[in-house]
Formats: sequence, C-alpha cells, structure tokens
Amino acid sequence: MQELDEAVTIGATVPTGFEHTAAEEVQEKLEATARVSKNRGRIYFDITTDKLFKVHQLKSLDNLFVVVKDYDDYQFKTTKEEVQLDWQELAAKLPWTNALEVWKLNNSIKKRKGRRKRTNPTKSDQCGNFSTKSTDTVPSDPEELWVDLESLEVKENQRDVSSQPEDDSEEEKHSEIQDQESGVTPLKFRVTCNRAGDKHCFTSNDAARDFGGAVQEFFQWKADMTKFDVEVLLNIHNNEVVVGLALTVESLHRRNISHFGPTTLRSTLAYGMLRLCKPQVSDVIVDPMCGTGAIPLEGVMEWQNSFFLAGDNNGTAVSRSVNNIKHILKRTHDGGSSSGFPLDIVQWDLCNLPMRSSSVDIIITDMPFGKRMGSKKKNWELYPLCLREMARVCKPGTGKAVLLTQDKKCFLKALSQMEGLWRKSHTVWVNVGGLHAGVFVLKRTAVVFGTTSEDVMEPHTATGSQKENRKDASQ
Repeated sequence: MQELDEAVTIGATVPTGFEHTAAEEVQEKLEATARVSKNRGRIYFDITTDKLFKVHQLKSLDNLFVVVKDYDDYQFKTTKEEVQLDWQELAAKLPWTNALEVWKLNNSIKKRKGRRKRTNPTKSDQCGNFSTKSTDTVPSDPEELWVDLESLEVKENQRDVSSQPEDDSEEEKHSEIQDQESGVTPLKFRVTCNRAGDKHCFTSNDAARDFGGAVQEFFQWKADMTKFDVEVLLNIHNNEVVVGLALTVESLHRRNISHFGPTTLRSTLAYGMLRLCKPQVSDVIVDPMCGTGAIPLEGVMEWQNSFFLAGDNNGTAVSRSVNNIKHILKRTHDGGSSSGFPLDIVQWDLCNLPMRSSSVDIIITDMPFGKRMGSKKKNWELYPLCLREMARVCKPGTGKAVLLTQDKKCFLKALSQMEGLWRKSHTVWVNVGGLHAGVFVLKRTAVVFGTTSEDVMEPHTATGSQKENRKDASQ
C-alpha cells in the first residue's frame, strides 16, 4: 500500500489539565501546532501521513484517532425523532476516504512494528469518559486483518462522498456490497459515543445506536461490540461534534509499565509532570515515593542526561519498580541497545532520606491521597514531614518540586507551615481516576535549611545532618 504524504487531522486524548503541555510536545517533536479542544482532555493537530509513526512515539498522548469530520457549531434538532433522522443521514455525508486510508496505514505501521498481541483494554482506556460500550477483547490481529483491509482500497479516481451528489454515495455503497458478494469478509465495527453537555435531547446510547445503524447500512459492515476491527468515535461536547476513527486499541499510557500496583500513575501524567519541571543536563532528580516507578521510568527514557534516584518505604513497590526497569532494559536491548539507565532505586524512609543536604535539583512525586493508600488522618502528620525533608535535600534558591495530591486541604496547610522553605509557583488541576487532584509546582527558597523555625523537628525524626544544622543555627 502506498504511503501518501497527505495532510490529515489527528485527535488525541491527554491527561485532563495537561492539554497545553501535550501541545508543546507536538510542536517540539512534530513541528505542528495543536489546538486544545473545548472539551477538556483532547487536542487536535494537522500532520502529513509520513509523520504518523512519530505520533505514536509522543509521550503526552493517551489515545489517538483520525478525524473524519468536525463541526464547531452543530445545530441539533429539538426533538429526539428529528435528531435520530439527522444521525441516520450524517453517515452518507461524511468524507470517509482519507480517514480510512490513514486507518489502514496505521495498521500497517503496527504490523511492521511486530505488535501481534495486546492486553485487554479497560473502560478508562477508551477515548473519553462517557463511552457507551466497553470491551473485554481486542480487535483481530493486524496480520489477520490484512485481507480485510484490502477491501477498503481507495482507487485513484475515487472522490469524497461529502462533495458528491446522492447518486455517487449509492454507487459507493453498491461497490461495497459487491465486495461482500465476491467473498471478502466484512469488517466488524462499533460506534463509541462520548457526550458532554446538558442541553441534548438524546443520550450517548441513542446517538451511538442511531449513527451506528447508518454506518452499518452505508458500508455494509458488521456490528460487533467486542471483537471489532474498526472503532468509530462520535465525540459530542455541547454543540461541538467530531467524528473519527480510533488509531489505538490500548491507551499509550501503558507503554512502559509491566508490573502494576494499586495506585500506579499513568505514564502520560508522569511525563506531563516531568515537563513542568524542565529537567536540565546533569540535574539530580528524586522521586521519594516512586511506587511502581512510572515517574523515573518516563524520566530516564526522555532525559538521559539527568540522573534519577527513586525509592519507596514499601518493599513490594520497590520490587515492582525494579521489575519495570528490567522489562524496559530487556526491550531496549532487544531493539539493539544494551546500555543501562541513569537511575537507582532503593528502599528508604521518605522522612529520613539517605542524601546530603542541598544535593538535589528536582523532587517529583505522586503523594498518597489517603484513599487507596494511607489515610487522610496520617497525611496531616506525613505531609509536613515530607515537605521538610524535601526542603533539606533540595538546593536552596534553584531547587524545584512537582508534587501530585488529591488531599489539597492537607497539602496547602502543610505548605503554609513550610512557607520559609517553599514557594508555590503554580498549580495544574488534573483528573486522576475520577478524582480532582492538583499538581503543585514549588520553588525552593534561598533560605539555608537549619536556619528557620520550619526546620525544628522532634529528636526522633531528625537526621544527623539536621541535628548538626540545628546545632549550628543555635550557636
């Protein structure tokens, strides 16, 4: 199949709150300008199809889809019956040709990469939070799909159905039917509707059903909610409507994690947090509560000229992090590189870190929310101790911290107690598993640790260096 360098619009879901961070990566790596959707958690950008492979390598994007058609201000009818007729007529009006070519090209890219198997996607992996259908199995293997893909081959003189009279649409449908009669296996499909807004007279299920029926009639495809080959996306946000074809089966946020824990951070969110602190060459970057290692893993793969140190007080979490690192090293070794990563993982007490004072450039971590891990009550004691110890090891004046937590009240209270050591730069509000959380970007003040009242700790929690600093300050 020829790879034509045609311009197409790609849509992507990203961690809510990190839309502009993702847009920066698109600009940096693809030299394309991304548009942030009115519907949070989505961006759109135009590329030529020769860059499609690079799109899959972007670290900020969860799910990808190619846009068939978008409407900035779709005029919905006032009654359910009228809207139903609109959905049924829409399928024949859309310019499917280029999007289907990109979908085929995308499958050939996956085929060349040798990705024969995928794990089962979960509900949270679908494009958006309002999917009307969920899946327990995955589409057919690309190798098996190849015969089916040939039935979608577009002839050079074929024209978009959107710009042709109604007779041309009928001719195309007739051609599709002839393909079926000639023995070509029909593709299986489903429609997933993601809807947001309270002024619609229909539900997501209504839209998916009515539009899906029209797509089935138009292409003569076979509807299958689980073992589908093509996923048609119908994204509705108030009056904004986007129709697309999914290019990912499993969210890209799972790309580096093989051993998951109860609160494993999405790789895309970890990458977004790292971009906020702008790591530089030779920076020492520490994740004191690394869990399964999502943050340091993303860091060492993107910023290999920095050094990463990660740890956790839970031995099981440390083991998972080590296993995830081994998995990535094995994968990169298979790809021709046997070099290791600038990363160490240890088990430690996060309130008594085995590091010298003022030795760390950046601290970045996912703090316990007090829900699935820890408790809200314990956070009131833990957070101030963490911020104090982070201030000790972080370089005064230049050090930074990027901290994620849903326990905002507790964190802000602890931060107010440490105002002599930390200054809040800004906050990015994010959605983490349905929880409204904040990514707090802090700057270390120029105050030397051990010279302010915030440094005073109980003797049993103070480190040796802290005791010395406190003694020096009192003299």
